Amino acid sequence: MTETVITVENLTVRYRGGARPAVDGMSFEVARGEVFGFLGPSGAGKSTTQRVLTRLLRRYEGEVRVLGRPLGRWGADYFQRVGVGFELPAGFGRLTVRENLAAFASLYRGPVADLDELLARVDLADAADRRAGDLSKGMRMRLNLARAMVNRPELLFLDEPTSGQDPVRAARLRGLVRAAAEAGSTVFLTTHDMATADLLCDRVAFVVGGRIAAVDTPRGFKLRHGRPGVVVEFRVDGGPPRRREFTIGALVDDPELRRLLAEGAVETLHTREASLDDVFAAVTRETL
Repeated sequence: MTETVITVENLTVRYRGGARPAVDGMSFEVARGEVFGFLGPSGAGKSTTQRVLTRLLRRYEGEVRVLGRPLGRWGADYFQRVGVGFELPAGFGRLTVRENLAAFASLYRGPVADLDELLARVDLADAADRRAGDLSKGMRMRLNLARAMVNRPELLFLDEPTSGQDPVRAARLRGLVRAAAEAGSTVFLTTHDMATADLLCDRVAFVVGGRIAAVDTPRGFKLRHGRPGVVVEFRVDGGPPRRREFTIGALVDDPELRRLLAEGAVETLHTREASLDDVFAAVTRETL
């Protein structure tokens, strides 16, 4: 039986002066070892929910259990077992990268990661002796991730972990997060980057208006919102590129498709599944 690490039931958060709750009766569960994506438009309630789960916001209604205990019963020991990487870089600007990581590592009672190995995994080994205040935004974000993972957390909260990264480094960071999940850590990921959510998340929750509008795997969402069939891009007699859609049934016996294939005119062929960007737009539009 899969262990549940986060259980949220009917979570409601109201800010003083707000016309409606920022989080409005939200319920969901996250399993151990899962990368759970929390997606939605700005103002949907994602950050508020994350603030509740990281114990930065203590006033709420509903039931929240994390790591086998009601959230309100946790004390300072909670932060020995979780890691938090916010979108805005945090660190001591006058300390070096290695000194920053060592300072945060010293806050934990249990075993911590090897600092030089961790810096190498976030591609900061060559910058270990540079002052943190001199780093680019992308480098500071990688230091953020290293700091969040230095205590080998059971539960990792990440906000836009690939922000400011080139494609190669973004892929490397996704691999690091996935490796943590495969080793047993649970990851609660907030992002607007649909590519990262698609590649990294086991399940995705779309949040709209303080409520969860839909939860599914990225593949499930794409299949549900796509159309069965393929799009064929082809070129005839050196002419301009053209495209046509074919249904699944037509793939076997459509004479035009067979002719294009026989003539070697087909240049690309791909499915009509929706992207997570398409799903995001559809779910948001339907809910609103």
